[in-house]
Amino acid sequence: MIKTTTKKKIVSFIIISLITLAIVSIGSIFSNTEIYGEFTKPFFAPPSWLFGIVWPILYVLMIVSAWLVYNTEDIDVKLPLKLYLFQLVLNSIWPIIFFNFELYLLAFVWLCMLLFFVIYMAYEFYKVNKLAGLLQIPYILWLIFAGVLNFAIFLLN
Repeated sequence: MIKTTTKKKIVSFIIISLITLAIVSIGSIFSNTEIYGEFTKPFFAPPSWLFGIVWPILYVLMIVSAWLVYNTEDIDVKLPLKLYLFQLVLNSIWPIIFFNFELYLLAFVWLCMLLFFVIYMAYEFYKVNKLAGLLQIPYILWLIFAGVLNFAIFLLN
C-alpha cells in the first residue's frame, strides 16, 4: 500500500505536469512553426528537429523543479510557483509573436522579458530547494541561445 504522503506527491507531480503541458501547448497549437525553414537564419541556427528534442527535456526539468518546490514544507512557496506559472504563460506566447505575427524584434524583447522572469524564478526556486533552482540552468542557457538566434533572425529578415 502506498503511503498518503507518497500518493500526494504522485498526484502533485501529475497535476504540475498537466498544468505545465496545458499552458505550453497553447503556444504550440496556435503557432505556425513550419515557417522556420522559410526565413534567413544565421549559420549557428539549429535544424528544426532539434527543438523537438530540447523542449521536452526542458519541460521535464521545469516540471521536476516546480514539483520539488511545491513539495517543500515549512517554506512559503507561493511566489516561486506564481513565477513558474507566469513564465510558462510568457513562454507560450513567444512562438505566436515570432512565428505567426513574424514580429521578430518584439519576440526578442518578449524573450528577454521571459529570460528575466525565468532567472528570477530560478533564484526563488533555489532559495526554497537548491536542486530545483539548479535544474533551471539548462532552460536559462537555452533561452539565452534562443535570444541570440531570435535577434540574428531579426537582423537577417
